[in-house]
Amino acid sequence: MNEQKPAMLEVQIQPGASSDRVVAYENGVLRVRVSAPPVEGKANTKLVEFLSKILDIPRSSIVITRGHTGRHKFIRINSLTGAQLKEKLEIYLGKHGN
Repeated sequence: MNEQKPAMLEVQIQPGASSDRVVAYENGVLRVRVSAPPVEGKANTKLVEFLSKILDIPRSSIVITRGHTGRHKFIRINSLTGAQLKEKLEIYLGKHGN
């Protein structure tokens, strides 16, 4: 059985922004702004939806493993390997000029 480990992503989130967007990807940390406020898990939900959209993967494969109540989060992406995640991020950032 040759199962690959799921990808892990470190995210710094800024809730309450005017739009959802990636600010930067530096030193292995994806900096993201989301329009949802940081109340009742709304920013976390919006972050998962946004990552699902930009990575073109199902929301159900994205799991926040640490940082549910803070701005610094660790995310496991069950449907991608680390190499696949890196490739998808590079494609997205290349298209959107980050």
